[in-house]
Amino acid sequence: MSDDPKARPVITLLPGRQRRAESGHPWIYSNEVAMDEAAKALPPGSLVTVRKADGKALGVATFNPHPLVSARLLSRDATHRIDAGFFLRVLRRALHLRERLFAAPFYRLAHAEADGLPGLVIDRFGEALVCQFNTAGMAGLEAEILAALDELLAPQTVLLRNDSPARLAEGIETEVRLAKGALEGPVELVENGARFLADLRAGQKTGWFYDQRDNRRFMAGLARGGRLLDLYTFAGGFAIAAAVAGAQEVLAIDRSEAALALAEAAAARNGVAGRCTFRRGEAFAEMERLREAGEKFAAVIADPPAFVKSRKDLPAGLRGYRKLARLAAPLVAKGGFLFLASCSHNADLASFAEAVSRGIAEADRTARILRTAGADADHPVHPALAESAYLKAQVFMLD
Repeated sequence: MSDDPKARPVITLLPGRQRRAESGHPWIYSNEVAMDEAAKALPPGSLVTVRKADGKALGVATFNPHPLVSARLLSRDATHRIDAGFFLRVLRRALHLRERLFAAPFYRLAHAEADGLPGLVIDRFGEALVCQFNTAGMAGLEAEILAALDELLAPQTVLLRNDSPARLAEGIETEVRLAKGALEGPVELVENGARFLADLRAGQKTGWFYDQRDNRRFMAGLARGGRLLDLYTFAGGFAIAAAVAGAQEVLAIDRSEAALALAEAAAARNGVAGRCTFRRGEAFAEMERLREAGEKFAAVIADPPAFVKSRKDLPAGLRGYRKLARLAAPLVAKGGFLFLASCSHNADLASFAEAVSRGIAEADRTARILRTAGADADHPVHPALAESAYLKAQVFMLD
């Protein structure tokens, strides 16, 4: 997509509707824009200069007239040319941060709005990158972004996991496409000193959840010397980290055979296969079965997929988190630990914490909160965008 700041289309905000953007919010909603015929006719993903009603420029953004979030700001300087050079500067800044945070090249390189790249997620797996272009604007800038990544990192492999439901809201098709190199099976990554396997092409999201890295490290320490139950284990992140840290016995449950196969292979790579059992099952049913069998664990971990996918799902989702806590708490030995997480940005921390607290109480357990955490530092939070603080996790000690 070519960009000339002087010839770029202009969208104008309605009088008095600039306050949100002026306060630092990176999104502009359709009801804040003067949606005249010219604005409605712009192709989804167009680069536009955003102006206030008084004619003063607010910045440059990608624009899609159809969804609720119609404009996403790329720069507060409307004179910036949005090209490969622009993305190289932004990505270099993101890379510099990650290299300060982590010694090995396994992390989220770009976390959308919080890194100044609205609608774009990039996860790094050594010489392989997985990109998600989740908006029409970013999809239209694919060539410029890939050129910047080539100059910055020269990756051997670039996979586009453009299969997020967010693309449907933007009116663009979903796809999984290899943009560069080859991809032969799962790739290895290193996290907290342990080795894992990620299926970049078919695994959930980008194939791995780097956001839980620090929470996995914390829980691995608490599980040392005891029995651990890891529900929704996926590729074994919490389970194997705990076994490597010294958990005596680990039971990991997931309903995906493919994910469990990766977890089992990773356990073998780390020399802990003898202490890990991987079982296919549905978490709620397995918790009921384990309770009836009188099983107890030094630590129980439940990191489920999003229970609240949209605002209308919030009441049902909170009931789900409450039930999850109610069923998990009886499995924790006296003095043991319970970890519960929510990746639903539509469920705020206070609502999630209240649901979990009620569930623990309904299980006739008393608890102390030891830790409330979010995603690891390679998932920075945009200070004006609450949605970027999507992950919530609490650790309890149960009496």
